[in-house]
Amino acid sequence: QLQLDESGGGSVQAGGSLRLSCAESEPIEGVPVCMAWFRQAPGTEREGVAAIYTKSGSRSYGDSATGRFTISQDPAKNTVYLQMNSLKLEDTAIYFCAAHYRGSICRLSPSTDYDYWGQGTQVTVSS
Repeated sequence: QLQLDESGGGSVQAGGSLRLSCAESEPIEGVPVCMAWFRQAPGTEREGVAAIYTKSGSRSYGDSATGRFTISQDPAKNTVYLQMNSLKLEDTAIYFCAAHYRGSICRLSPSTDYDYWGQGTQVTVSS
C-alpha cells in the first residue's frame, strides 16, 4: 500500500518555526486530489491542521493553525509542506500527512476521507 513519508519534525523553542514535508514513498499513477496534515497529542483526538486541494491550490486550516501555519505543495513532486511559525507549547504533537486520490472534496473532517497516511513525525515545542 502506498505510504507517505514525512520529514522535518523535531524540537524547537516556543516562538520558533519548523517546516514539515510529505512525499509519496513510491510514485504511483495518478495525482492526489487532496493532501493534508493532521496532528495528535497524547490523550487527544486526531486534529485536522491544514489541507490543500491539489488541482486548484485551495487551502483550508483548522482553528489552531490559522494565521500561523501555511500549507503548500509542489505538484510536480506530489509533495506537500507545512510551514509552522510562532510555535506554541500546545503545538506539541505527532504530525501526520494524509492524502486521497478520489472525488473532488478536500476537507479536514472527517479524517476517514483520507486513504493514505504517513507514519508521523514528532514536533516538540518547549519553553
